[in-house]
Amino acid sequence: MFDTMTLTKLVGGFCGAFLIFLLGGWAAELIYEAEEDHAEQAYIIDVPEGGADEEVEEGPPFEEFYAMADPDAGQTAFRSCQGCHAVEPGVNGTGPSLYGVVGRPVDSIPDFNYSGALEEVAEVWTAENINAFITNPRGYAPGTAMSYNGMRDAQDRANLIAWLETQG
Repeated sequence: MFDTMTLTKLVGGFCGAFLIFLLGGWAAELIYEAEEDHAEQAYIIDVPEGGADEEVEEGPPFEEFYAMADPDAGQTAFRSCQGCHAVEPGVNGTGPSLYGVVGRPVDSIPDFNYSGALEEVAEVWTAENINAFITNPRGYAPGTAMSYNGMRDAQDRANLIAWLETQG
């Protein structure tokens, strides 16, 4: 049933398919390959030296937002935190319990495995430290295990911190 002619047909089929594959790649390279000679840039934008290092003020300071904070709106803002944190005492999720977090020492829950990055940037969870952390966790504490991208709206952060302050 399996003779040399069948084997020859199989090898010929594989070689033919491989040849078509190589020719297709060569044709695509000819069609889509960018040329090495690039035209000169039509318009050059002047960028002052050291512009990337300057920090831009983004509006009113956090204290103004915090003074106008609404704890009830903060409970709504906490929904994005509920996946990893709880506000019941002693209940840890992926993140530690946030019960009584405002004014609490950093890395202070004994049965939670912290990354250690927070101890290097703060000692106590003040409203300002929490604000800086939830704005950009990895920027504030490089090496933190918290994978949250940050809360961009300053009023939402202030509302959330005001609500957390009422919890414990």
